Amino acid sequence: MRRLVARDSAEAHRVATPLELLFDLSFVVAVAQAATSLHHAVSENHLGTGVLTYSMMFFALWWPWVNFTWFASAYDNDDVFYRLTTMVQIGGVLLVAAGIPRVFDHHDFGLVVTGYVVIRMAMVVNWVRAAHGDPRHRACATRYAVGVGVLQALWVGWLFIPEGAQLPSFFAAVVVEMLLPVWAERPSTTSWHPHHVIERHGLFTLIVLGESILAATIAFQKGADTGHNLITLAIAALVIVCSLWWIYFETPPRELATENLGRAFVWGYGHYFILGSVAAVGAGLAASVDYDLHVSHAPGMVVASATTVPIAIYLLSVWFLQVCPRVRGLPVAVLPVGAVLVLGATFAPAPIHVAAGILVILAVAVRLVR
Repeated sequence: MRRLVARDSAEAHRVATPLELLFDLSFVVAVAQAATSLHHAVSENHLGTGVLTYSMMFFALWWPWVNFTWFASAYDNDDVFYRLTTMVQIGGVLLVAAGIPRVFDHHDFGLVVTGYVVIRMAMVVNWVRAAHGDPRHRACATRYAVGVGVLQALWVGWLFIPEGAQLPSFFAAVVVEMLLPVWAERPSTTSWHPHHVIERHGLFTLIVLGESILAATIAFQKGADTGHNLITLAIAALVIVCSLWWIYFETPPRELATENLGRAFVWGYGHYFILGSVAAVGAGLAASVDYDLHVSHAPGMVVASATTVPIAIYLLSVWFLQVCPRVRGLPVAVLPVGAVLVLGATFAPAPIHVAAGILVILAVAVRLVR
């Protein structure tokens, strides 16, 4: 077994590896489970509880992905042991995915927490290896190993606290989880690769955009099966996903600098809102299909908001993280204004179609002011 030594943060031509792509593939299934469960919650007119549960479940997926991605950027040596620990994490992701419907339907977090702990304990092993093989970053790696291990014990204990205290304690634990890297990186910053990290977040954005593509497919399919005319809704859904893609990749971030760790943390953590909102858009579009087929129990405005609100969150998140640092003057207001207009589309006679038209205009505007 080779030593796990730090990679060069300035390494040329650094791209995602086949192992990282395999890891991402497990999240296709997991994100689909979360989005599908949110879709059903919206159609059953349980929007509030559905959004809350979805937010919790998406954190249980996004946070392990973030930790693996930044670790792999610094230490991926592709030896047999590293491959095996990554495959263990993939198994943990699938456990989380399998447990998501139980959380939505029965408030049963057992399988989700089990999968989460499996993923994170595999990362403890990786951090122990990094501490042994990289003396320059040993203090940092040791902090990660100890911190992640302690937090997993807390998550197991969280299962046994009274149900009324679970929600506030969940968010308290989330805050501690997100503060751990800030504390761990203080002795010395791990040698993550800026270009590699940006590429990896872009790839995950493509994964969650797949949920909206699936919604468009469902509209075409159910329209053909039932005889309902869902063609315009399907086209609007496709326009929305293409516009969201265009806006994100037309506004690439300035190269993240390893010496500006605070800015990198803001950019990385802020992607929770970008990624979570895009997957939620797919759920909202699927709920719109149910509404048009008259199988939804939710009023039209609730169903529309399940698409327009996530779109607005997405636009504001991209604006804050990727537009504000690189655009000055009046053009910087394009996406915030667009977010307000999309929210207004909630009250329009055809909200999905209006939102799609607004996004096309925004995509063109972003192209012109880039």
